[in-house]
Amino acid sequence: MIVGRQYARRLSEIQPFRVMKLMARANELQALGHPVVHMEVGEPDFPTPSAIMEGARVALDEGRTKYTPAEGIGQLREKLATYYQTQYGLDVPTSRIFITSGGSGALLLATALTLNAGEGLLMTDPGYPCSRHFLKSFGADGHLVPVSAGDGYQLSPELVERYWQETTRGVLLASPANPTGAVMNPLTLAQIIELVEVKKGHVIVDEIYHGLYYADQRLPSALSMSDQVIVVNSFSKYFGMTGWRLGWMVVPENAISLVEKLAQNLFICPSSVAQYAALNAFSVEARMEMEGNREEFRERRDFMLGELRELGFGVPIVPEGAFYIYAKIPPGLEESEKFCARLLEHHNVAITPGTDFGFNKADEHVRFSYAQNLQVLSSGIENLKSGLMR
Repeated sequence: MIVGRQYARRLSEIQPFRVMKLMARANELQALGHPVVHMEVGEPDFPTPSAIMEGARVALDEGRTKYTPAEGIGQLREKLATYYQTQYGLDVPTSRIFITSGGSGALLLATALTLNAGEGLLMTDPGYPCSRHFLKSFGADGHLVPVSAGDGYQLSPELVERYWQETTRGVLLASPANPTGAVMNPLTLAQIIELVEVKKGHVIVDEIYHGLYYADQRLPSALSMSDQVIVVNSFSKYFGMTGWRLGWMVVPENAISLVEKLAQNLFICPSSVAQYAALNAFSVEARMEMEGNREEFRERRDFMLGELRELGFGVPIVPEGAFYIYAKIPPGLEESEKFCARLLEHHNVAITPGTDFGFNKADEHVRFSYAQNLQVLSSGIENLKSGLMR
């Protein structure tokens, strides 16, 4: 046996992103001719809006393939400033807006900006797994707070007080959230921001699914509640640009030079072509297309929610945003990972085990993504029914 060099010890504390491994296996089965229904990965089936695609073609024709400023091109930052004005009624200076390599790039920058090794952020369990792994990559920790339907799957001021530790330096909130689709009440959000600022901590708010909210009124941005919050967003979900790897973040005024320095060193710059393409994301044509997609997501959610509840899955509250349903497995079935493996291997339906999203009763839960069309989802439900009749 050849003994190799030792790698960083922190890697042993970073778990694999199980949904990616599951998706790879689903793709293998599909390549072998199995009609797999994908309800595992959070990727819209809609194509990138045509106006954005045209923007990319123009950018390529014009040779816009060189480095850009680390903070992103000025035109796109200005578009986002206008977006905050028209969408939220907020005046956000372009100097506070940074274009990033996806929402993940923004979360990495936010982690590097706010935490020293040994410190941590409060975050929900269940929650998006990569968030705590980003922290671990910098020697920091996700201080996981168990939440349930009774908490609306979100933090509250009471939970923040109860779980705040000596090494806690702030909170990471997500609304709408992955995997639960849960939305935080604006009053609760404002109260948490006020509480954490009294503690001189940081508030990072993931608003990546903000465009995919299914109530009639608009969600307010956390930026309307404080100019000290760090907001992370992305062109992936609502804007349909998953593979383009483009996001953004808004930072406090006193963090601008620090984030610029971090972005220069960690990423050099976001994708140039993706940035120029995204200039068209705010056109009337693109917005109409994206709003149509949002309405279809709402229909899909309603369909899946009714079907899953009828099959005995526990979904105690209606997910208000994103495109996920986090459900308790019906009684008498296997634990989450074994259940998902059997469904994939024997019934051609791919869903994600709850163990991907934390530790709080994770073996009892699975996540369904309804990012496929109704015909595909209906086929998946039929496969699921056969899987329940083992």
